[in-house]
Amino acid sequence: MDSLTAPLSHRSYAILGTGALGGYYGACLQRAGLEVHFLLHSDYELVRERGLIIESPNGDFTLPHVNAYGDVRKMPPCDVVVVALKTTQNHLLPAVLPAVVKDDGVVLVLQNGLGIEEEVAQIVGFKRVIGGLCFLCSNKVGPGHIRHLDYNQIKLGEYTPHYRPGGITERMRQIISDFEYAGIPMQMAEDLLLARWQKLVWNIPYNGLSVVLNATTDELMADKYARSLVEQLMGEVVAGAAAVGCVIGDRFVQKMLDYTEKMTPYRTSMKIDYDAGRPMEVEAMFGNPVRVATASGADLPLISMLYRQLKFLDARSIRLSN
Repeated sequence: MDSLTAPLSHRSYAILGTGALGGYYGACLQRAGLEVHFLLHSDYELVRERGLIIESPNGDFTLPHVNAYGDVRKMPPCDVVVVALKTTQNHLLPAVLPAVVKDDGVVLVLQNGLGIEEEVAQIVGFKRVIGGLCFLCSNKVGPGHIRHLDYNQIKLGEYTPHYRPGGITERMRQIISDFEYAGIPMQMAEDLLLARWQKLVWNIPYNGLSVVLNATTDELMADKYARSLVEQLMGEVVAGAAAVGCVIGDRFVQKMLDYTEKMTPYRTSMKIDYDAGRPMEVEAMFGNPVRVATASGADLPLISMLYRQLKFLDARSIRLSN
């Protein structure tokens, strides 16, 4: 990608959460020539002075100068606000989002879990929310230093009240054109709820078991007992999805298993948070799906047990780190 090539649009982007995900995607957008503004916390001073470093199998690059902010009130209102914070920080959004999204702007929620868009819609209105599912292996290895390992696709879907299928819209196509121009493969989902349940087919077994079994993705796949647990948990996610009217076929489950077999050995985001003593995204990724599915009549004993184990480990980790 030639960074001097004119971008396809003049849309401005705000990245809320310049970590492994937001830092990588935001850097790709800026390298492509788009206007990007980054909100940071602990990395602010270093990134303001030195920029961002990206290591990637697609090619390493450095952005010596980025629009870095430690205070959202100093950021300009943007056309697209990318929420790349962990869901454990969503309590900050009511104070952050109104200041940084333009009146005719949109909020793109790139977070894991279920029911996330509803929280954002309560702040900015449902007509201004798009959900995104990221299939990305990426870690932050130092201040302003992102190491992209494998995959980088995003699937977008319009949010609607009660997650009714929103179809494909022109604004989705416009955002997708920007990301594709930045070298990021994109997909469109007519049904965001189905897309979120599909992502849970991967997230629930691998994120949960990586913590409880202290394992990387390749270790989970290599051991017959762990792999059996992975497949059983995937089956429960499919059952939970079916209970709320989202049909996920066996072919998709096999696709996720094949996808992980080929993946660079990976320590999941939840495992990284646990190892660092940070709060884990247990409610968004486990609690919300369990509650929604069981309310619709599904029985999810393995996921429910994993949820309770993670709640115990999360509380103990936070207590020990304080």
